[in-house]
Amino acid sequence: MSQTIHVAVATIVNDKQQVLLALRQAHQHQANLWEFPGGKVEDDELVYDALVREIKEEIAINITDAQPLLIINHDYGDRKVLLDVWQVTAFDGEPTGQEGQQIRWCAINELNQKQLPQANVPIIEALHALL
Repeated sequence: MSQTIHVAVATIVNDKQQVLLALRQAHQHQANLWEFPGGKVEDDELVYDALVREIKEEIAINITDAQPLLIINHDYGDRKVLLDVWQVTAFDGEPTGQEGQQIRWCAINELNQKQLPQANVPIIEALHALL
């Protein structure tokens, strides 16, 4: 039985009702799909602390305020993920891909036109409910 990977995920929405997406790289699981930025929660790490750390490492912004949005358990068959999704309501800095990944702002109402991992579908639904 494979262990579930606990991931802190950020939904970062700007004042134009656009959310920040990052493109998964070719060597990553679910390669070449757009995702909401975030990363693995380390053992004995608080989810909020993991969120702040991962977002700083991945896209060079400092989260100054965020609230839990939803939790998703998803089984891809080859791995299981627990997505701890947070709504980032304030941050400092300008997002830039720090790991060679593409990033872009996407209108929330256009998310269904993007190729995202299956586990992200409930996130898209939650973001639509916020509009």
